[in-house]
Amino acid sequence: MPDKILIVDDEAAIADLVEVYLRNENYTVFKYYTARDALACIGQEELDLAILDIMLPDMNGYDLCRRIRETHTYPVIMLTARDEETDKITGLTLGADDYITKPFRPLELVARVKAQLRRYKRYNPASSAPDTENDILSHSGLLLNVRTHECMLNERPLTLTPTEFSILRILLENKGSVVSAEELFHQIWQDEYYSKSNNTITVHIRHLREKLGDTVEKPNYIRTIWGVGYKIEKQP
Repeated sequence: MPDKILIVDDEAAIADLVEVYLRNENYTVFKYYTARDALACIGQEELDLAILDIMLPDMNGYDLCRRIRETHTYPVIMLTARDEETDKITGLTLGADDYITKPFRPLELVARVKAQLRRYKRYNPASSAPDTENDILSHSGLLLNVRTHECMLNERPLTLTPTEFSILRILLENKGSVVSAEELFHQIWQDEYYSKSNNTITVHIRHLREKLGDTVEKPNYIRTIWGVGYKIEKQP
């Protein structure tokens, strides 16, 4: 069954162009020019990914992303007309997985979509097979089930975005070793578009710490090794 992708952009020319490129990749596309119409679709359809413009006439993309994150964990890509750090950081902090600045190359957006879906599918398999020992990663009350994409902290469920889940998985799999931002980029996206900046990883790490109740000064989970990368310490 084709993946279902939501596009929300009030610039019809851009939305229509993105739709053409995604349909050429055999995706099922739901296209809307307003947040109100998109919200109806979000409530009815089992979507696999959303592409949201920040500037919408009736609700900004940040608020729409927040509404999605109340009930869904599928990837969200934000479209911004301004190449400003505050726009990107705000979107990522609210639960977006990626952002792309207008004007953009349609094939670049398609590449981002494919990268996000690959990761999301990898950790959300449609399988009823029982968990195995290799499916569970743990550390100090934190349990990560890589097969079901579930995360528990002290027996309390945590809702993570696909990117947050992937970062935490990589750090847990490399417990005791430092993982650089560049390594995280390579393992998560394996995409040339992510090779020149680590600000995206920094924002996702910060958001993960907030959900884990962690701090930079006294980390219980994610420790920053300044100038090198990030690390989860091995327990004695």
